Amino acid sequence: MTNLQQRVISAIVMAAVTLAVTWLGGLPFRLFCGAITAVIFYEWTRLSRPASGTTIPLAPEIIVGVFIIALVVGQPALWLLLLIALITAIFAIAARLKGAAQWEASGFLYASLSGFALALLRDGDHSGLIAILFLFAVVWATDIAAYFVGRAVGGPKLAPSISPGKTQSGAAGGAIGGVVAGLLLAAVAGAGNLVLLGLVALVLSVVSQIGDLFESWVKRRHGAKDSSNLIPGHGGVMDRVDGLVAAAFALYVIGWITAGAEHPALGLFPN
Repeated sequence: MTNLQQRVISAIVMAAVTLAVTWLGGLPFRLFCGAITAVIFYEWTRLSRPASGTTIPLAPEIIVGVFIIALVVGQPALWLLLLIALITAIFAIAARLKGAAQWEASGFLYASLSGFALALLRDGDHSGLIAILFLFAVVWATDIAAYFVGRAVGGPKLAPSISPGKTQSGAAGGAIGGVVAGLLLAAVAGAGNLVLLGLVALVLSVVSQIGDLFESWVKRRHGAKDSSNLIPGHGGVMDRVDGLVAAAFALYVIGWITAGAEHPALGLFPN
């Protein structure tokens, strides 16, 4: 099987599983978010531990497991945020005491906020379903449009020291594609505030591209091409969800501002 065939099959399977658990919502989706948190933390520490010097004499995976259990059982948003802050502080203090780098703390913060934002956005109602589908539409369209526009137009590089393949034309094309896809999804879903959602889609598209660059910087910082080899033909989970989780957190913050921490999707997609 060629690498292209592996990529296509992996992409189809990942999309099918993601959309299925998104449709189900509730416990299946929270389990999905818990798995994303666990794998991101695993890949982050796999990248950073060899280069971080002294390791932290704790059981990081067990501590992360406490958060994942709290997320899966559906603890309130503010309690989860408090737990994230507490665990991050534990990792940071332990690293400082042992003279280790702060990669464990930053990795947990990145992984936990990723799963948290996705889980709280989806919630269990219709608004959450539309919010997550809107997020998917914007981020996936951004990736696709950026790739094809960048290849077709070329031009100056976006961030050559971080990701040499990305171009400014691709970034602009990705933003346009993300906005169009988001507005189409919103229109099909019957949303009435299309001007606001167009602006939100633009913000999410930009943030998703920043998230992609951030993950590329982390890999380059540790001399790695992929975050892992868990996905045939694609590398690691972080390689596939870098833009998505960044945009998910941005959408959660926007929803929190408009509707509160517990049901952020209602702020943009009222029932």
